Amino acid sequence: MPDRRQPDSPTDDNPFAAPPEGRPDQPWQPRSGGDGGNGDGNGPGDSGGQRGPARWDPTDPIQRRARYALLAGMWGFFFGIFGIPSVGLLLGTLALYWGISALRGKPAAAATGEPGAPKGLDALGPAARPQRTAAVSGLVTASLAILLAMSSYALQLTYKDFYVCRDDALTKSAELRCNTLLPDNVVGEVLKVRQ
Repeated sequence: MPDRRQPDSPTDDNPFAAPPEGRPDQPWQPRSGGDGGNGDGNGPGDSGGQRGPARWDPTDPIQRRARYALLAGMWGFFFGIFGIPSVGLLLGTLALYWGISALRGKPAAAATGEPGAPKGLDALGPAARPQRTAAVSGLVTASLAILLAMSSYALQLTYKDFYVCRDDALTKSAELRCNTLLPDNVVGEVLKVRQ
């Protein structure tokens, strides 16, 4: 087997390796944050002695609403696609409310009422970007969920006679006769009862 020695690099941070020649042993120190930093606060995730972007704080109502908007919007869209428009409409409406309130609300830390203080997600600083993305994505999926639910209800109202006939049919031949209540267009072809 060939020798697989790695070249010595000055940035090698193996905690189990022996110290280089001429340097005394140092006591063991835990790594900070688990992001590959070398324990002195100047790792890749650090900038100027500060940590990277703030993490999600579940106690902050704005961040919580942004996440709720994203989740409710996605599930509302899925329920709209799978033909349960009432749940899709409910979740889409909730996601719309949570998304708008997350974009316009004041975080708990910035609720001091200072006149020049930033409002909404801008007050979170670097943590605002993922929360803004979640809130906007929630608004988009909420709009799609509401659109799907409303189009489903509009279709049911427009072709109410067909749906009543199909639901009241006791035999397959009676159900097939309900196709005469549909228009001769793409919508009629989609809704048509198949043999």
